[in-house]
Amino acid sequence: MVAIAGPATAKKPLDPAAARVAAADAASALVADRPAALQASDGEAFVQHQVITSENLQYVPFDRTYKGLPVIGGDFVVVTDNYGQAKYTSVAQNEPIGALSVTPKLSAADSVAIAKAELKTVKNVEGTKLVVVTTTGDPTLAWESTINGTGAEGVSRLTVDVDAADGSVLRTYEHVTDVAGTGTGWINGAVSLDTTLSGSTYTMRDPSMTTLSCQNATGNAIFSGTDNVWGNGTGTNRETGCVDAFYVAQKQKAMLSSWLGRNGFNGSGGGWPIRVGLADQNAYYDGTQIQIGYNTSSQWIASADVVGHELGHGIDDTTPGGISNGNTQEFVADTIGAATEWYANNPNDAPDYQVGEEVNLVGSGPIRYMYNPSLAGDDNCYSSSTPSDEVHAAAGPGNHWFYLLAEGTNPTNGQPASTRCTGSGAITGVGIQTAIKVMYNAMLIKTSSSSYLKYRTWTLTAAKNLYPSDCTVFNTVKAAWDAVSVPAQTADPTCTASTSSPTASTSPSTTTSPSTCAAVTNGTAVSIPDAGSAVYSDIVISGCARSASSTSTVAVNITHTYRGDVKIDLVAPDGSTYALKASSSSDSTDNVVATYTANLSSEAANGTWRLKVQDVYSGDTGTINSWTLTL
Repeated sequence: MVAIAGPATAKKPLDPAAARVAAADAASALVADRPAALQASDGEAFVQHQVITSENLQYVPFDRTYKGLPVIGGDFVVVTDNYGQAKYTSVAQNEPIGALSVTPKLSAADSVAIAKAELKTVKNVEGTKLVVVTTTGDPTLAWESTINGTGAEGVSRLTVDVDAADGSVLRTYEHVTDVAGTGTGWINGAVSLDTTLSGSTYTMRDPSMTTLSCQNATGNAIFSGTDNVWGNGTGTNRETGCVDAFYVAQKQKAMLSSWLGRNGFNGSGGGWPIRVGLADQNAYYDGTQIQIGYNTSSQWIASADVVGHELGHGIDDTTPGGISNGNTQEFVADTIGAATEWYANNPNDAPDYQVGEEVNLVGSGPIRYMYNPSLAGDDNCYSSSTPSDEVHAAAGPGNHWFYLLAEGTNPTNGQPASTRCTGSGAITGVGIQTAIKVMYNAMLIKTSSSSYLKYRTWTLTAAKNLYPSDCTVFNTVKAAWDAVSVPAQTADPTCTASTSSPTASTSPSTTTSPSTCAAVTNGTAVSIPDAGSAVYSDIVISGCARSASSTSTVAVNITHTYRGDVKIDLVAPDGSTYALKASSSSDSTDNVVATYTANLSSEAANGTWRLKVQDVYSGDTGTINSWTLTL
């Protein structure tokens, strides 16, 4: 975690769109300078993703490539304020890749056979590609495959990285994240659901988020009917299970918007189908769906804390860094499940800090207690063994921390008292809305190197950024981590109340008319200000129903009296940014007339493509005369 200092000149606040542009520009400029914190090597490029807004902060995630290959563990996040002033970088990679051959000795087919052996049964292989792995020691070339089937714990969707030289398994990554929990049709009682009407048929599909629906797991048909009346209150009825699941999902969707400012479950206005009917005492998320199983009484476990938890895995999966590592993923999802239950505030399932309290899954009551994890046999306190514990048991210290942050040691709202593992003195909670806001903003700093120790630093950083003029929340976050024995880290920030608003920036743009798969040119001139904000020229592609090419080209014609001042990027329709030309203080030649090749094969062709140009040094101006995009 690297703090970045800058000027503090008060300016008029930017509107949200301009703030995101300012953040993207600032992050791009920072990365172009390749600060030491990025651990960059020759042959690397950085793909910038869509800016995520939360409160007064902007989070700009990046992925890394090496000689065109994805780097596993190379991700990082740049955090700015609403004026584009960079505040922090959070970087997963610990050392430069250096010089690494990208020619495999092992064939792709041989690597798939090795990957398949990691599962008990194999249904299919989603795909295989070359990657560079930095998370398991020295940077290593590997074949990466994602395998569907069953493993020791049941249903599996497993990504396996196999050393492309010696065939050893470097890393496995399980996408199926599960928790046994509570909730069936009798849990939430009579509820209102937002459904979709088509003709004379209603379906259990969210009208404003079509990717969110509730389905019968046998056949995956969305529940439908002609009267918009759902379920019969019987916990063993699948439609009734969907009533509870769909209700909870819509409550969480509202919580994400109201409390956190997040656009849908995946951050881009989307979600996943929920399927009731899993033939197992379980529930899980696997990156494509939520599956809901049953309890010992064959009732569908679709309560607020369980469905909220599984959707929480999806939120974790679609924030920077992917699903949390270091045995933190279950406590992360528990915090989101708890916030969902509190936001819903349903009298039939009164909000609390237990997981699985309503159904009695296996005849022993709740499966986790956030205020006292030891009641379910889990550790209250962090130790060196926590990262290697069973993943659900390892949630204990994190759940305990979250409870102390939200409610404190002696709550006054009827919630139970909670003790400290170390230290003395009472902790006064900040409330669950503030607690989940801190947790969510820490998730936006998250990288693939997440751990309990890093979450301590990230939550402290989030608290400081969210409440820069008051250290109360920061101090409570710190006290709660201290109380559950998560040790202080050298990267932990300190809090001194302050207020500042750095300089604003703008970014004008032009657009062209829709086009087809053929090469398209925008010939509208755009002035490039001296040492100013980035400017844009747009090309809109439509009617091209395919992905862009791995050898796409961008031909530019730019007049400039000192071309080394000019930095050029291509911004894809989804916000991903591809660097075309870096700035250079020693390149004094006039003009940029060049064609750049970019691997855009992961991008859909249709949409608005933006040429982004910025003059980063003073003394000269220029003009974008034209540019041509060939996908």
